[in-house]
Amino acid sequence: MPKAGMHWRHVIVNTHSSWLPGSPRGFRNRKHRIHSSGDYRSPPPPGEHEGLHRYNAGKSSPQVEIPQELQGVVGTTLVNYLAHERFVILAASVSDVHAHFVVELPCALVKVKEIVGSAKERASRQLSVHIDGFRWAAGGTYKLIDSEKHLRAAVQYVATKQEPSAWSWCYRCGTPREQNRCKHNHKSIVNQKKPVRHAGNEPKRGPGSSVR
Repeated sequence: MPKAGMHWRHVIVNTHSSWLPGSPRGFRNRKHRIHSSGDYRSPPPPGEHEGLHRYNAGKSSPQVEIPQELQGVVGTTLVNYLAHERFVILAASVSDVHAHFVVELPCALVKVKEIVGSAKERASRQLSVHIDGFRWAAGGTYKLIDSEKHLRAAVQYVATKQEPSAWSWCYRCGTPREQNRCKHNHKSIVNQKKPVRHAGNEPKRGPGSSVR
């Protein structure tokens, strides 16, 4: 279970213009003014909001993608940043247009958004060394995890159910590496005595990534 004042969350962040209103993968409109009948796991019927998606694609800048060879840069940066800030992170994955991670964060959503925003900013700075013009989409999805079963399923999904080419990591992998591909089974979440060891030159501020 999470510590007092904290919640486990499945966080999803997307690259700029990669998930527009009307997306055939499903979408959530601000304040639910427009409702989609599906989501990324169970897409809506084909063509449900085709006109809306075509309209938004026409007025948006081109979709930003993370090259496969740099997905590990993004993943290791996100994991190391959150661990350095003393948040417990259990799994992460990065593909061409989005990143997922399962992490214990404060209950207050405003604080969650601030922390995730800082993590995205750190990853953007790392990517800017390699490519120009990278941008994340604003905000993200911050799904509450409400049970041990849900937690196991979220870790399994993030670490092992992404595209075959995606970078993926879980706490059982140990130190995150840029070539990581998680192959662990997560039928149970075990206590992890050792902290996530940082790659690169991130300063350490205690063992904040041990699994509880």
